[in-house]
Amino acid sequence: MPIQVAGRRRSAASLAKDFPGALVIDVTSKADEPWVRLSPFYPHGGLPVPSTPGVTSQSVEGVWQALKVFESADVDPAKLGVRTMKGLKRTVRRYGPVRGHRDGLHGDRLLDYQAARRRIYLPTYRWTLENKTGDLVERLRRLADDGDVLLLDYTTNGDVDDLTTPLSHAALVGLHIQGRWPGDDGR
Repeated sequence: MPIQVAGRRRSAASLAKDFPGALVIDVTSKADEPWVRLSPFYPHGGLPVPSTPGVTSQSVEGVWQALKVFESADVDPAKLGVRTMKGLKRTVRRYGPVRGHRDGLHGDRLLDYQAARRRIYLPTYRWTLENKTGDLVERLRRLADDGDVLLLDYTTNGDVDDLTTPLSHAALVGLHIQGRWPGDDGR
């Protein structure tokens, strides 16, 4: 049974109507323990930064924001050390348009959004699922074997190639549990 994903902002009545009988689990940064640990904002510590040997981050989002390059700002290594789920975002309002993500903290190459998803976000989040939250992944797998599971996230996009909306980490959790991680199928 595939794990399904729905928007966190939907009402309980709407979720109950569309997903009757499903066990609903919030996996956002607003979730309760232990599920909040699946949030990319959660500060696990020790996450390897892609293309940057010997450097680690507190969170997946820390890696994503640290390697983002704007019109008026390059990488921000300080984001790797943020130990809370706040103060991570870097915005176009403050720094101007995003030029890309640096391929490593000291890399020469800028990755476009799609390449950055594949070379930075996906490997970092997968590493986290496999090395920091394996207990929760197994728990979700068992719950899904017993019945319908609905994960709540702020976005529901599980298609890495759909660049029109942010990628849903909840959808990635579901794909991981189903053995359908993006890129493992040759894409």
